[in-house]
Amino acid sequence: MLPQCSLTANLSMFNEIKMKERIKELLEDMLPLVDLESDFLFSDLDSLGVTTILMTLSAEYGIELEAKDATPKNLRNLDSIAAMVEEKLKVKSEE
Repeated sequence: MLPQCSLTANLSMFNEIKMKERIKELLEDMLPLVDLESDFLFSDLDSLGVTTILMTLSAEYGIELEAKDATPKNLRNLDSIAAMVEEKLKVKSEE
């Protein structure tokens, strides 16, 4: 049997992967011309693309994403977008 911390870490990693896949699926439908695999995603987005990402993820995860969240760091790639969503979910669960 695996130690509890290992199981928790594996479950967390699995959830992160699933979230990233779900975010990619959502955004591919909304932004079909954007290369979501890019490590320079923010530079590929116009203001409508940024707004679409914020609104789509807010609705999907029941979190509040605002203009101040639309930073190059948060929208650099799918990993950074998933990290932003995870952080917002964590804050929401602590309220």
